[in-house]
Amino acid sequence: MQLKVPDLSAARVLVVGDVMLDRYWQGPTGRISPEAPVPVLRVDDETLRPGGAANVAMNLGSLGVDVSLVGLIGADEHGERLTEQLRAGGVTPMLQRVPTHPTICKLRVLSQRQQLIRLDFERPFTPAETAGLDAQYDQALADADVVIVSDYAKGTLSEVAGLIARARAAGVPVLVDPKGSDWQRYRGATLLTPNFPEFDTVWAQRASHQGDSLDDRLDDVAALNDAAQAMIAELDLQGLLVTRGERGMSLIEPGAEGFHLPAHAREVFDVTGAGDTVIAVLGAVLATGASMQDATALANLAASLVVAKVGTASVRMAELEAAAGMSRNNDQVVDRNALLALLAPVRARGERVVMTNGCFDLLHAGHVHYLAQARALGDRLIVAVNDDASVTRLKGEGRPIMGLEQRMQVLAALADVDWVVAFSEDTPADLIAAVCPDVLVKGGDYQPQSIAGYDAVIQAGGEVRVLDFVDGESTSAMIERIQNA
Repeated sequence: MQLKVPDLSAARVLVVGDVMLDRYWQGPTGRISPEAPVPVLRVDDETLRPGGAANVAMNLGSLGVDVSLVGLIGADEHGERLTEQLRAGGVTPMLQRVPTHPTICKLRVLSQRQQLIRLDFERPFTPAETAGLDAQYDQALADADVVIVSDYAKGTLSEVAGLIARARAAGVPVLVDPKGSDWQRYRGATLLTPNFPEFDTVWAQRASHQGDSLDDRLDDVAALNDAAQAMIAELDLQGLLVTRGERGMSLIEPGAEGFHLPAHAREVFDVTGAGDTVIAVLGAVLATGASMQDATALANLAASLVVAKVGTASVRMAELEAAAGMSRNNDQVVDRNALLALLAPVRARGERVVMTNGCFDLLHAGHVHYLAQARALGDRLIVAVNDDASVTRLKGEGRPIMGLEQRMQVLAALADVDWVVAFSEDTPADLIAAVCPDVLVKGGDYQPQSIAGYDAVIQAGGEVRVLDFVDGESTSAMIERIQNA
């Protein structure tokens, strides 16, 4: 499906739930402690990031959404630091301070991007301590397009049924990231976003399906759809979005076939907070009036971006647009980073990527024929173009005739070309290695082994093809005819 990121600046989202501060200690581990058989980490960096419901809010803020956050913090330094970060991230904090509790903190110790241990500093809030949230919630609800409930079972949402009921009465959709096995407390919500193990646990515990786990049928989407339909009816929901890790995610709506999307991620460093990103993007897109399927597709794409980062992280609007194949100026002329982001969903769909390169100075019929042949070898065609300085080095003074921007725009206008990207080196070998196309194509009388990028493509299991140019068609011949006219 064609993905389009809507303008999220007018979206108004209220987040309510368990607010936390994520702390990270990082450094090298070069020896084992003489006191015990454990590694010694030299802490040379400490990072503080909003976590839990606060991370959901930060994700929304990074997308330019008008977001408010209702929750509980302690009357301590960590609460102050958290509030400052929220404001800096574009979030309106509506946080109640509880003097008898510390701000919930999770300390993660990392070395070389690997988590060694996590330490939690927390004490669940009691129902009496949450009573003051109602007024703040109702105030924010009056201006909200969507409510996101972020439940981490820390006590903030002890009266969540009432929050859902008031939002429903106001006609505001409620998205819930559930916790625990008592999903009756979320009855009447618009959508629940459990991961597969959470969904499977709740499903297997239902009285009518005692022990009927789906765990041994991870790829059985029909069974998942049937189970989800039953849950939707039982809980009076409008849908379930089940995130399935490396298998992607599945949206099930009442009486409809499941909408199943594969995972886009090619590199996973940390899944911490990925669920927060999913529900944040989902809520932001739904707040613009988009369909549930469109919102799900963009949430799935955002998840692939955030798991490539370390720790609780956010996805920026520019990242999401690039990954969705969008640009506000030109959606085919891209830079290297945008191109690599665009290729993630293409690879996930199993599409065959073809790549070629050249100067393409004074585009002629021979070029058009050659590019059509190249595109016929796959599903997507990338054209890498020498920048002006590298054309001059290659062709001599007076070249190029057309500047880089003009050459790229003309190429981008061809129906057979998906993306055009520039390179400044004498050869695009590094760019080709980064893209790793399924097919690398050159035109002329080259020997495949002499083509820049040959080794990288072959080693990755791709192929290198040489195509014939159209006789009598060349830029040099055109220039000569013009000069002699």
